[in-house]
Amino acid sequence: MVYGASVNCVTFLYNCVILVSREKFTFVINRLFTSNPQNQTTKMDTILVIEDNEDILENLTEYLEMEGYKILGANNGKKGIELAREFIPDLIVCDVLMHAMNGHEVLQVLLGSGTTYSIPFIFSTSMSEKIDRTEALLLGADDYIIKPFALEDLLKMVKTWIQSGSTRRSSIINTAFIQTRL
Repeated sequence: MVYGASVNCVTFLYNCVILVSREKFTFVINRLFTSNPQNQTTKMDTILVIEDNEDILENLTEYLEMEGYKILGANNGKKGIELAREFIPDLIVCDVLMHAMNGHEVLQVLLGSGTTYSIPFIFSTSMSEKIDRTEALLLGADDYIIKPFALEDLLKMVKTWIQSGSTRRSSIINTAFIQTRL
């Protein structure tokens, strides 16, 4: 009977494939039918998305979850800082223009803490001037993506920064190495 339910589920998903890409459909099917023994755990990379626009937050959350990431969502900077401190995500994607506390302020607070200092940080913003990007990178952001953007472009950044880690992490290691040599 379970097999019959699975076939019905696959048929339903197949009929809905028009709504999603072939890659997403394959991902969903693989997730449904891949056996994972209970004693075997797989680490899902965690991404914190800080975005005050609920529609954008929902879309980014859904997309990145479909790509296999665990997502923490915050609709303001203060909540984002709380989640970053509590869960220590593998990456943060943060809007710049937010009410009460903007993305630059969020980054400065996170850089002030040893536990969140080396988390890769990507700004997501509609601010498209070169000076805005330069300022963000000088403040300590690892990358900067301009809205509206293709989700695939963000995904490339996410994969790159999760794999390589923050540039701040390598500068900490370099500084420690130099100090031990003196």
